[in-house]
Amino acid sequence: MMSFIPKAVFPAIVFASFSAQAATISFNDLLVKPTSDFQIIDCRSSNHYNGWPEDGAPQGGHIPGAINIDANWVNDLSPESLQALLTEKQIDASKPTYLYCNETGSQLLSSALKTQGLKNVSIIEEPLQNYTGELEALPKFQYLVSPQWVKDVVEGKQPEFAPKKGYKLVEVAWGPPSKYLASHIPTALYLNTNRIESEPWWNRVSDEKLTEIIREFGIRYDTTVILYGRDNTAAARAASMMMYAGVDDVRLLNGGWTSWVNAGFTTEPLLNTNKTNVDFGKAIPANPELIIDIPEAKAMLTKPENEQSLVSIRTWDEYIGVTSGYRYIKPKGRIEGSKWGHAGSDANHLEDFRNPDLTMKSAKDITRIWQKWNITPAQDVSFYCGTGWRASSTFFYAYVMGWENISVFDGGWYEWSGDKSNPTNTGDIKPPQTMTF
Repeated sequence: MMSFIPKAVFPAIVFASFSAQAATISFNDLLVKPTSDFQIIDCRSSNHYNGWPEDGAPQGGHIPGAINIDANWVNDLSPESLQALLTEKQIDASKPTYLYCNETGSQLLSSALKTQGLKNVSIIEEPLQNYTGELEALPKFQYLVSPQWVKDVVEGKQPEFAPKKGYKLVEVAWGPPSKYLASHIPTALYLNTNRIESEPWWNRVSDEKLTEIIREFGIRYDTTVILYGRDNTAAARAASMMMYAGVDDVRLLNGGWTSWVNAGFTTEPLLNTNKTNVDFGKAIPANPELIIDIPEAKAMLTKPENEQSLVSIRTWDEYIGVTSGYRYIKPKGRIEGSKWGHAGSDANHLEDFRNPDLTMKSAKDITRIWQKWNITPAQDVSFYCGTGWRASSTFFYAYVMGWENISVFDGGWYEWSGDKSNPTNTGDIKPPQTMTF
């Protein structure tokens, strides 16, 4: 597991304006300073922060305790949004702050931070390779891939953690492939989520049907499956089912289609189809524990609170019963005994887990909000939402964070609330007493 340096919550950053150039410092200078005396910001891409090496670097990851604020986010944020981001990241305006990324990015972020009241900002100008300490990375960062990695694979190159036995690249969305047909990542197939979900609850299709669909896509258990979406929650939903089926190597494009477009990479139009059906190579599901149903969810809730978490990945208003979040779901409230795992502004967004460029927030950020609700990696943890998309996203994030005993509760609020005998609650609720780590 990654280790994280805890911080207290700081007040909102005060606006100010400074014009002085940032001072410089070396990584070795920082190694002799107490970590409590300063804060360090990694202003590179979240992919490099997570563990993907930069060009020419022997390894990826970040300096322990570093906070990820990609300098490329700055130009897309209003002053108010930047202030909110710094508050969320628990940036302390009174502490010396050190930045490391490329020269352009570090100068841009340095200037932006000074407009937000940070007076003591320094830039580390040397390359990260000069850092002599241990770097931190997501335990399974290789499954959350960058656009550059996907591009290299599509072009037949052999990047780090390249597919070993072929790959299938799949765009996932609900409904007909209208946007896909106009433009998609080269070689990508198209998967309509209606093919892997079934009425009335929009749960996964039968194992027999899932086997048939996977066969049609030419996927074996040892095929590398790379998934992305215009809405990456759809891709995560497919990822959870591929993992449930038994695909050994499932990758999710960090930031989805948006990240590919932002990178400026080539696209292609029209439909790609798989030409050869294959046998999966093992019985489906090979990992049935990764997607659970109502009986398993109920059994989980009988365990002591510190040993399990049935996690609601829904908005606060959905969780307390102000809204169901969906036009087709009438009951409002939460599963009795479930814990709030955060989500976003509505049923279609996950801002609490996404950076401004729609990539995954740092494990440090996610761990902090989950710990408040006593959701920890030592527990049995199952994520649910309305029908499974948001839950699948956080399931995959927990997976790359190295959490082991995790699953998606497939039926979620929709199926649970469809049976009036299942216990539910509404109204405000405080987080449970959290454990000390």
